[in-house]
Formats: sequence, C-alpha cells, structure tokens
Amino acid sequence: MKICAIICEYNPFHNGHLYQLKQAKALSNADFLLCIMSGNFVQRGEAAIMEKHMRAKHAVMAGADAVIELPTPFATSNAELFAKGAIHILSSIPNVSTLCFGAEKADKLAFISAARYLNDEPKEVSETIKRLMSEGVSYAKARAQAYAGFIPIDLLASPNNILGLEYTRAILSKNANIDILPIQRVGGNYNDENLHTDFSSATAIRAGITKQENISAQLPTYVAADLPNQLENKLDSLEKYALLSKSTREIALVADCTEGLENAFKKAAENPESLVQSLTSARYTASRIRRIALQCLLNIEESLIRKSLQAPLYLRVLAAKKDNSAILSALSESNFPIIARAHDEASLLDTAKECYSIDTFAEKLYRLLYQTTENKNIFI
Repeated sequence: MKICAIICEYNPFHNGHLYQLKQAKALSNADFLLCIMSGNFVQRGEAAIMEKHMRAKHAVMAGADAVIELPTPFATSNAELFAKGAIHILSSIPNVSTLCFGAEKADKLAFISAARYLNDEPKEVSETIKRLMSEGVSYAKARAQAYAGFIPIDLLASPNNILGLEYTRAILSKNANIDILPIQRVGGNYNDENLHTDFSSATAIRAGITKQENISAQLPTYVAADLPNQLENKLDSLEKYALLSKSTREIALVADCTEGLENAFKKAAENPESLVQSLTSARYTASRIRRIALQCLLNIEESLIRKSLQAPLYLRVLAAKKDNSAILSALSESNFPIIARAHDEASLLDTAKECYSIDTFAEKLYRLLYQTTENKNIFI
C-alpha cells in the first residue's frame, strides 16, 4: 500500500490545487492521497481565509483520501521549520512513499542536488551570507546570492521552489524513505495578485475577495459556495496587546526574533500603524514580521518547535472519505497516535500534549475572531 502526501494550506483550495491533486494521483502510482494541511493560521503569519475543517472538506471533495493537520507551531513557522515539521509527521507513517509538491521548476534531480548542497553548506557560502546580512540584506536574498555559483538561482528565488527545497532537505536529513514528485505549476506565480483565466494564485484570489471581484471561475464550485464575502485582518491589535504584555526577554524566545528585534517589536506595539508597516524593511520581510507577531500571540516559543521536531507527536484527522476506512488503517500504522474523535487527545503526553494545547488555543482564538463554529464531522 502506497500513500502520496501533499503538504498544503489550501487558503483557499483553487483550480491549481485541483490540477496538482489529479497529477499526483496519475503520476505517483499511489493507492491513497494524504494531505497534511495548516490549521486556522498559516505560514504567512495570517489567519486562514476559512476554518480548517472546511478547507479540509474541500480537499476531500477534490479527491484527497484524508487530511491531517500540520500542528500550529510548525504551520506558523519559517519555510525550514514548516517543512521539517511536516516531514517529521509524514515520516512516522510507513506507507508514505512519495511527497508531491508544486514547483516553478519541476526538476527532481535539481532539487535533490541543491538540497545536498544546502545540508552541507560550504564555508565560503556561510561567510558570504553573513557578510551580506551585515550589509542589511535579508537572509533569503543573501542565501540566494551566496549560492549563485552552486545552485540555479531560480531554485532559491521562487517561493514554491524554496519550499520544495526545504521539503527535500528535511527528507534527506531525516533519511526518510520518501521520494519527491515536483509538479510544474500552471498559471499565476505564488505572489502574483493578478487574476488569470483559469489558474490564479491563492494570493490573487484572496486579493480578489478583498476587492470584491468575481473569482468564482478560479475555484471548484463547492469552494466558491463557502467563500466569505470579505477578508478582515483582526490580528494586529491582539498581537500588539500580546507584545505589550510580554517582556523583551519573552518576545526574544520566539523563532526568528533575533538581532534585537524584540526591542523593535516592543516599541512598534505602541504605534498606531500596523506592525507590518512599522517593521518591514529590506532585511525583515512582511511575512517574517507577521510570523513573529503571531507566534507571540499564540505563545509559541522556538524551544517548543525544536522539541516537537524530536518528539513523538500525533496525526490529527481533519477530514476523510466516509467510505474509505483503509486510509485510516494505513494511518494507524504510524508510531504517532491518531486524533480523530473527542477525547483521543487525552492520551497525549509531554511535548505532544504541549503542542496540541497550542492547536486548541489557536482554534478558540480563531472562533472568537471570526465567529465560526467547531466542525466535528470529519467524514465527508
């Protein structure tokens, strides 16, 4: 029995995602498609456009056999920790044989070769990165420039390629028996805010909702029917409150809050403009600023993320095909427990319990902010 896995956010699920699911099923020769999906908060440091169970339902309706949740500490982290967390969970499932991901460059050998370079960073590259960052260049851009002579620049410059590289690095580092299957992206690029005829990015679709444009052609009908009428950012004031209530020492415990950024966050929390407006610069991207602020609000410290990467965690099922018990049987072969029914989490201990408590807090916060109700029916 073989499972092809997809790491995703589906924020929202669109035509490009549907294309990837179909390609994964056709090219992987797997028996099942398993999605591991971010919950109510996503890697850009934002609240998801729709509640996680609804987004998981859309994936199952599109052809996935089951959707499990990527725990919140990983889902709200940078690309490296996001990828490591997902691979940590997927590698616990013996039947996961393939990881499929969208890429601007669907070259399997290029990803493997580049990942090996990144996992064994040459000294001159490390020194170049350090020098460029001291000149005010962001880490991502410094790394791309430093590796220019070793790795094709587009692998380190395009968002989906970067994530694909981090997935491949994590698989190699963990020595997981998982093959990679890059699928060439179609339509708009990751950060493209322009709507295209068929395949627009999730960024463009979210922008279209904000502008109240008609984006129904970009989505399967069952997704379009569930879309909110508008998007609201309700996090900034709460994040400022969290920053004001914490000491600079506590803020510095958050991943990526380095180089004295905790002091800048503390000061920015007192300003009327948003945290992103106050703190984004050539060195510190808007996504990094949003992630730090969100993890402060959710009380996610870097130490918990690091512990979680080494600890047995859990497989939390968000949605599964009603008539396919075989996928749950396959998941049960994991050495991590399945959380699929009320009170299953009672068996969790230590780091897994601590990690799950962050998921629970994130759920409650999301329901409070966006007035959603808990969806307990996971079988579609």
